[in-house]
Formats: sequence, structure tokens, C-alpha cells
Amino acid sequence: MRRLRAGSCDRPAHASGPGRRRLARLAVLAGLLTLLTGCGLGTAPPGAGTGPAATTGPGAAGSRAVPRPRHVVVVIFENRAYGQIIGNPQAGYLNRLARSGALFTASYGVTHPSQPNYLALYSGGTHGITGDQCLAHPLSAPSLGSELAAAGLTFTGFAESLPGGGARICDQGNYARKHVPWSDFSDIPPAASKPMNAFPRQNYARLPTVSFVIPNLCSDMHDCSVATGDAWLRANLGGYARWAMSHDSLLIVTFDEDDSMHHNRIATIFVGQQVRPGRYSRSITHYNVLRTIEQAYGLRYLGRSAAAYPISWIWRSATPAS
Repeated sequence: MRRLRAGSCDRPAHASGPGRRRLARLAVLAGLLTLLTGCGLGTAPPGAGTGPAATTGPGAAGSRAVPRPRHVVVVIFENRAYGQIIGNPQAGYLNRLARSGALFTASYGVTHPSQPNYLALYSGGTHGITGDQCLAHPLSAPSLGSELAAAGLTFTGFAESLPGGGARICDQGNYARKHVPWSDFSDIPPAASKPMNAFPRQNYARLPTVSFVIPNLCSDMHDCSVATGDAWLRANLGGYARWAMSHDSLLIVTFDEDDSMHHNRIATIFVGQQVRPGRYSRSITHYNVLRTIEQAYGLRYLGRSAAAYPISWIWRSATPAS
């Protein structure tokens, strides 16, 4: 009898022969349990993050529901489900941020594997990318970085282990360009792509309007432990998180996708001076996070972010909601 792999979607082979019927029945039950707990649980619930509130346009009355932070820093980790982070003692700092900020208890990645999720969060779409790959040619579609520039605002992407500013190398050591979404777009100048050691820890006021921060393959929990990523976040962004609380700025911490076993449910946390701490159960995806940034700065809504509602209910100026 063939052994079932954990998380496999394969059905078990049927046992045969005298005295094997009970084992065969158990194998069938085990296969059904595997199907119920594994297969079909890799995607977000239909309609997550969309609704009537998505119709508000830039500059309209509803846009005032999202404040305009001086700075936004978005940090993206890898391949961990909500329950692998929230309540996990190995993620002590992340849980501390969750208690001090807004924790979204129904936050979802949009697909699998990793790369399309990064593209979705940065540009409002996956652009037909269905795998993890180093693109031979940059995308010509608009992106968050180009929309900020068009509005007279600024964007910088910081990637740990990037071998040099503006480098377009696919892989080197723990650096992987597939996790660095701005590098896939032709509209971002090389000067806007920097290694993590260029992050201005001594003067956060020097940060651009919006920054994306991408840890390397170990620090982002892809190849290393939750504890490793948690310690990295505290060491590299802990100072900014404290600063943001008194300088009208915002830290967003999220994950690209889950472990393919929990409906793509991930941990997403907002921390900042204007954030009302709490747990919020309204569903969101990467498109809602992008839509919120776009709405905060009066930008055009890119791709599927136009159908996603902005996150307007977590701010101290908003009417309390779940």
C-alpha cells in the first residue's frame, strides 16, 4: 500500500488481499482526511476584500477615511500561515506588534506561489505570472512606485543581500529577485532599488513616502525559522516602529502567502500613530493593502485594487468597527 505524503492531494492506493480490508478502509479515511485538510485550502475565500466600499475614487469624500502618513514602510515575510505566527512564542516581537497595532484576523494572500503575491501587492495584478521566476524582460505596466512618482511623491525598495544599488541579478547568496517586485518593472529607476544597509536607521525622516523592505531568503522565514525572521524584524525595523508611533508614520508587516494549507490566511499588522490597536475581522487581501496606500496619497487605483475596499476602519479618526 502506497504511503500518503503529508499535505499530498493524491488519493491512497486501494489495499487488496485477505485480511487487508480493514487497512484499506483506514487508508481511504486517511485519504479523505488529507483531502479535507490539505487540498482546496490553498486559496482565499471567494470575494475576500471586495465590496461596495470599493467604489470611492481618489479625492472623493470617502478618501478622507484613510489618513495620509508621512511615511509608510511595508515589510513582507514568506510562506507562514496566520496560526504559525500569531500566538507562536517563537514570534514574540511580531506578536508584540500585533498587540500594539491593528491585527487583521482574516487577511489572505491572493494566490500561490510567492512571486505573484508580491506583484499583486505592488501593482494590483499578477500579470500572468503563475510561478517563481526571474523575468527576462521587465514589465511595462504601471506600479505603485511609478504612481507615487507621478504624484510628486517618492518610493524606494530596500532588499537585504542585494549586491548593489540597482542590481538586476536574479540570485546571489540569499538574495532572490523573484521576491523584489519593483525590480520587475521598467518604470523604476535603478536609484530606487537599494540594499538594506542603505535603510536610514539614524534618521527615519529621510525615508521616502513609501518604502518596501524585503528580507533575504533566511531572514524572511523562507529558508530559516520563524524565530530568525522575528529577530530580524526587531533588529532592523524595531526602531522605525517606535519612531512611527510619534511621527505620524506607518509600518505594515505582512506575508506573501501561507503554507498552502490554511486558505492562504496570513498575518498582517499595521502599526503607527494613527492606528487604533485591536483585532479586526473584516477580510482583506494584498489588494486592500495596496488600495489603502493608493487612497492615502490620492493615487490611481491599479488593477484589482480598484475592486478592493480601502482599510478605513482601523484609524483613530474612524468609527470603531470589527
